[in-house]
Amino acid sequence: MRWVMIALAFSATLINYLDRQSLSVAEPVLRLRFHFTDIGYSRILFAFMLAYTLMNGISGFLIDRLGTRAGYALFTAWWSLSALLQALARGPFSLGVYRFLLGLGEAGNWPAAVRVVAEWFPAEERSLASGIFNSGSSVGAILAPPVIAFLLVQFGWRSSFVLVGGLGFLWVASWLALYRMPPEPATMQTGALRVPFGRLLGSRFVWSFTFSKIFMDPAWYFYTFWFPEYLSHSRHFNIASIGRYAWVPFFVAGLGSAGGGFIAKGLLRCGLSISPARKLAVTLAALLMTAAIPAVLVHGATASIALVSLAMAGYTAALANMLAMPADVFPASAVASVYGIASMGSGFGGMVFMLLTGWLVAHYSYLPAFALFGFIPLICALILWTLVGPLAPDAGLARE
Repeated sequence: MRWVMIALAFSATLINYLDRQSLSVAEPVLRLRFHFTDIGYSRILFAFMLAYTLMNGISGFLIDRLGTRAGYALFTAWWSLSALLQALARGPFSLGVYRFLLGLGEAGNWPAAVRVVAEWFPAEERSLASGIFNSGSSVGAILAPPVIAFLLVQFGWRSSFVLVGGLGFLWVASWLALYRMPPEPATMQTGALRVPFGRLLGSRFVWSFTFSKIFMDPAWYFYTFWFPEYLSHSRHFNIASIGRYAWVPFFVAGLGSAGGGFIAKGLLRCGLSISPARKLAVTLAALLMTAAIPAVLVHGATASIALVSLAMAGYTAALANMLAMPADVFPASAVASVYGIASMGSGFGGMVFMLLTGWLVAHYSYLPAFALFGFIPLICALILWTLVGPLAPDAGLARE
């Protein structure tokens, strides 16, 4: 049953990314229809990231209080409704409002899925389980370019938002019918211990882990939201070409997501403990992400896509291990809250770096943007080694 549970989390993450990617694929069409610039587009992305950041601080707490079954269903229904509403947009402002609402709902996916992993999987399998559910983001992003491009060409831009929004409600019905708690805890950490929210905020692990995500997740947001636009603007791809090729980096990223789990598992079998194994796996993945730096310099589009693919595989490999870290140091009853708080760092970094990306692209080029997102994951790895501390149950509430 635990693989059924992780399959449900995988499919929710897939739908989450179909909803999220529908804008980036449709952006060239919407730019012409609504007459917004690179900076205007960055502001629409900022609206999503602002809501995502604000709700991340609340979503994990709500899921821990409501329980995994009700909490996951609530947030999925919310973001699915918001995705449908985007079809009603009449300009950049209303589109930004609907993206704001989408961000509020999508903030619940990862805290809920992390809790599913903590409830059903022991420590040595959490990176692999996290990599599997998180690969749904890559599969969703793989499907988005061809599916959304087809809908845009055949039925118009509104149809793309309607279709992917409707999928979420089908998932909610399946989730409510199938999900249940495990008959036995995966580990002693999966007990019903309640950790006061105030103590979480004072935890060394929580604030340093949150800080680390400021420098990791914005790289993924850059590739998710800006790569189709880069192909259109700098490589002169039309909508049909974007649909044919923009999925490739996300396919490779899906392999990286599973690969990150196997790397950590291999390091554990070599005798490393959980803490250095997770951190070393993230560091190796962050080094791989520097492959994006020359992607904008190479002559051919094929080489550029290949380099971005390697960088995205590095990100998903790193994330597979970072998703498992809260459950290494906290009981399952608190991991959604922990990951929700940490994702505020992700959202804050996303807001700042998305606005910065729009400014860099408008005033300079894509070169400094690619260099930026190739470099900052190394800062995340440095923070994990120097500030986070040991990944062990006794370290979760350390206040150093």
